[in-house]
Amino acid sequence: MWKDYFGSKAVIYGIDINPKCKKFEEENINIFIGSQSDRNFLRDAKTKIPKVDILIDDGGHTMEQQITSFEELFDHITPDGVYLCEDLHTSYFEEFGGGYKKPGTFIENSKSFIDQINAFHSKNDLLKINPFTESVHSLHYYDSVLVIEKRKMTKPYDLKTGNKSL
Repeated sequence: MWKDYFGSKAVIYGIDINPKCKKFEEENINIFIGSQSDRNFLRDAKTKIPKVDILIDDGGHTMEQQITSFEELFDHITPDGVYLCEDLHTSYFEEFGGGYKKPGTFIENSKSFIDQINAFHSKNDLLKINPFTESVHSLHYYDSVLVIEKRKMTKPYDLKTGNKSL
């Protein structure tokens, strides 16, 4: 059972579009009914949920659902938390709004994250340090999954010690 792993004080919050999912609520499990592509619903849900340590997007498979969920919920993860989005293979399926290298897919959208975590090193004015740069430690891509680890980040620096010698 999940309490054996996370402890009895852990709380799970779920979002689903199907009202029948409310039957799975129990102590420490709260389910909100609404669409993950509805920005107003997600914003309202955030007002009722404390910041979360782990957010798993295991919901819809359309590009709008995955991107909207990320854009609305990523900032609601604790500074040392984890964001996981699965079913990324749908970024390649036309029936979900995807396609290979198609602009607007979650995969293509997430490729910009690579630049953003390296923005501290950029000398190009087009790549600016932003809240993502300052809060993301690492990106891990797996088959159909992206895991983003958050951690407070600061501009790296070189530290030179010792004396020059030839």
